[in-house]
Amino acid sequence: MSLPNFVELGKKIVCVGRNYAEHAVELGNKVPTEPLLFLKPTTAYLPEENLIKMPPGCTDLHHEVELGIVIGTKGSNIPEASAMNYVGGYALGLDMTARNLQDAAKKKGHPWTLAKAFDTSCPISKFVEKDCVKDVDNVRLLLSVNGDMRQDGNTSDMIFKIPTLISYISCLMTLEPGDVILTGTPSGFGPVKSGDVIVAGLDQVMEISFTVA
Repeated sequence: MSLPNFVELGKKIVCVGRNYAEHAVELGNKVPTEPLLFLKPTTAYLPEENLIKMPPGCTDLHHEVELGIVIGTKGSNIPEASAMNYVGGYALGLDMTARNLQDAAKKKGHPWTLAKAFDTSCPISKFVEKDCVKDVDNVRLLLSVNGDMRQDGNTSDMIFKIPTLISYISCLMTLEPGDVILTGTPSGFGPVKSGDVIVAGLDQVMEISFTVA
């Protein structure tokens, strides 16, 4: 597989919720003791120069910036000690969330699918070569809306580090080349509306921009 084509060829997007303590707290949730996972279909991907669309029933669309791990080698039951060998590269992604739909699902004890898996819910950057990120445990994640800085976090604050996530997920489902793990968002999530311009940055490596339809 040509990993730069992960958007077309990958089979799944595995997302990690509440992986930054401050984000868990700002949502009024307890800090998890094990990774909290949910999935997005690959139809959620949105390359740059396309508009983010609100799903049916959404009245409160929120942004969440995240580091994406692009899997390079197929594996299951991967030990933490060798987990980084399965990383093929990285991407910068947004976990767009229909917050009112998620809140309603939480109250009913239902899955978050309607809030997290809609078309355009995963704006994504181009592939980032592994060597371009020198220390993945110390990467700054930035997001602004219309020039107003909303999120400014660092992967050093992750509760569950990347080797732990890869090992944990691979014990539940086989990870395949082109699959993406979205590793969670730092604090500062917030609403966006039609016409807003979201700009997100992965340290000094790259910047992406999306507009809300």
